[in-house]
Amino acid sequence: MIKKGLKVRVLTGKDKKKEGEVIEIDRPNNRAKVKEINMVKKHVKTTKEKKGGIISKESFIHLSNLKLIDEKVTKKPEAKK
Repeated sequence: MIKKGLKVRVLTGKDKKKEGEVIEIDRPNNRAKVKEINMVKKHVKTTKEKKGGIISKESFIHLSNLKLIDEKVTKKPEAKK
């Protein structure tokens, strides 16, 4: 099961084969945000608190397009004698 803070690999799309850490999960829609993956440009209006402009931020990816990476499994086991 994919949870916040775990490392995942993207299986499809423009960021295929890239790896990152899950920063947010949207369970009802089966989507997740991955750090530095699926970056989109967002136009933000200027307010009293914030300066406006074009910012880049992560967008959600469907969970079926992500694969959990387990560091313990990726290492090849040594041959037993």
